[in-house]
Amino acid sequence: MRSSRRSVLFAITAAALLPSRPGGAGAQSVSAGARISDGVVKIGLILDMSGPYSDTTGGGSATAAKMAVEDFGRRVLGAPIEVLVADHENSTDRAAAIARDWFTHQKVDAIMDVTGSSEALIVQGIANSHDKIVSLSSAAAERLSNEACTPTSIHYVADTHSIAHTVGSALMERGDNTWFFITVDNGFGYDLERGIASVVEAKDGKVLGHARYPLDTQDFTSYLAQAQHSRAKVIGLVNGGEALEATIKQAAEREMIPGPQIFAAPVMRINQVHALGLAMTQGMMVSESFYWDMSEAARTWSMRFYDRTQMMPNGLQAGVYSSTLHYLKAVAQAGTDATGPVMQAMRDMPVNDFFAHDGHIRADGIMVHDLRLYQVKTPAESHAPWDYFKLIATIPGAEAVTPLADSKCPLIKQ
Repeated sequence: MRSSRRSVLFAITAAALLPSRPGGAGAQSVSAGARISDGVVKIGLILDMSGPYSDTTGGGSATAAKMAVEDFGRRVLGAPIEVLVADHENSTDRAAAIARDWFTHQKVDAIMDVTGSSEALIVQGIANSHDKIVSLSSAAAERLSNEACTPTSIHYVADTHSIAHTVGSALMERGDNTWFFITVDNGFGYDLERGIASVVEAKDGKVLGHARYPLDTQDFTSYLAQAQHSRAKVIGLVNGGEALEATIKQAAEREMIPGPQIFAAPVMRINQVHALGLAMTQGMMVSESFYWDMSEAARTWSMRFYDRTQMMPNGLQAGVYSSTLHYLKAVAQAGTDATGPVMQAMRDMPVNDFFAHDGHIRADGIMVHDLRLYQVKTPAESHAPWDYFKLIATIPGAEAVTPLADSKCPLIKQ
């Protein structure tokens, strides 16, 4: 897979797709009042297709969006649907250039994901200035739906606040009340560590220390040594992508996994567990909105995804499918692809699918839904490939997200 990664920019049109699945949602006639700009609905995804986050978003997220378009029927209000996918190569400048080109010249109506919080913040601002919708599944920084929120943005899967409250609350309830953090030195890392620490301390737990490392670090042994010597019950790995995988490998080499200290990797995905193996990840705690085996509907969709990718989907990829389908339903409901009416329809309609039950989009753009804490199974507990997670706790969405009274989003009327 890695050898085939490359920078891509391509469009998949409705005419190029296979015939729709039976029961697809998109077989609509064009109403007299329907208004589709340029005669086509264009959605885009700006992803890491070739770098450290490509396994957890990348081609899998692109596949999920295309599946949503197919399942909808490939047309909305009689107009074809196009999907554009671009590799930002983990460059904020490139992400910004792609977004400007798409909105100005390609006439893209909505961006359905941007990998990386730094890239997402820039694209979100550009989308707002062009009065275009952006929905974020893989970017987690809380500020996206807090002080940087916009009227045209949606934080769909989870933010650092909800992730922190899921992991922190559930582990504190188990008595895991002392923590040490190994944290990437960027905005995402600060937000997530601060969020978990606030939960721990509010519940009378203690943070025994933290070690922050530069983004390009490859050797984590000194940070792991500090965590081990702290004797904290929980070692929080506040990082992601290839850095997270390297941290886990080096912890296993130090025989810290399995060991007396619990490793919590809030943003670790099932793809990474699969790549590293259960012997190296067993016992780790992860926060996810979605697990492929959590319901019959989730299993059915995930097996279709697996048939295309040979990988089970993670929550970010399932979120892209759900958000894309929700957007297309909103276009149909609004009778137009104009941003204002579509955003209103997205807020008015509940999200009920295999990803979320009774989800709803608040005024600050947060899609409120349940989050879950899972523990990675031991090799003996796993009975089949991809049978990797066991449910520890479910945190209701209303408890996981930032209370509106505490929001810094300027769209919230206090």
